[in-house]
Amino acid sequence: MLSALELEALKLSAFIAIIAVSASIIPGIIIAWIISKKNGFLASILNILVYLPLVLPPVVIGYLLLLLFSHNGVIGNFLYENFNISVNFSWKGAAIAAAVVSFPLLVRSIKLGFDTFDSKIEEAAYMNGASKIDCFFSITLPQVLPSIITGLTLAFARCLAEFGATITFVSNIPGETQTLPLALYTATQIPGTDQAALRLVLISIALAFISVAIAEILAKRANKRIMGNPN
Repeated sequence: MLSALELEALKLSAFIAIIAVSASIIPGIIIAWIISKKNGFLASILNILVYLPLVLPPVVIGYLLLLLFSHNGVIGNFLYENFNISVNFSWKGAAIAAAVVSFPLLVRSIKLGFDTFDSKIEEAAYMNGASKIDCFFSITLPQVLPSIITGLTLAFARCLAEFGATITFVSNIPGETQTLPLALYTATQIPGTDQAALRLVLISIALAFISVAIAEILAKRANKRIMGNPN
């Protein structure tokens, strides 16, 4: 059985992951489309910026977020002075950290969908009088739905696993910022909590396995529906 603290960490991890992924969906689709369809200097710079979190140490990301969102930071000061919103040492900051580190996985998966989409289908729709916006929402987006589903699920799993950026940015506060990985870290630092650490390890592995399995199942179903075979 999970202790109350461990259960709270599990619930907080799921909540933060849902918030982070939900906030990333629309920007992820837009940026993936730009990177896939547009050429030029600006698209190249955007591509580099999107993928930076994949190669930067998570501690660096957390520290950069701390500089930006602290009360003295550019974004943090604006939010606090104008909206009385503080993300320091709160679940909001944890959600921001999770969104940043998982965003490249989301964009990469969706971009692959746009890359493999046959543009001749769009051209045929244009010739029949469809506008670009109608074509995007009625033809393009449904065709890349399997890639979107895969990206969302992988991003969600990455959010559940986020550790370095979160602990650097918003610390390790039980009930507020202590997600599942941070609770596991705490358990490994306290003598006599080996069983608790093992439980959290097993839960983390199970969640990762379930997330990947769900991504595969949903993507296959979406592909079958697109191909006209719902069974």
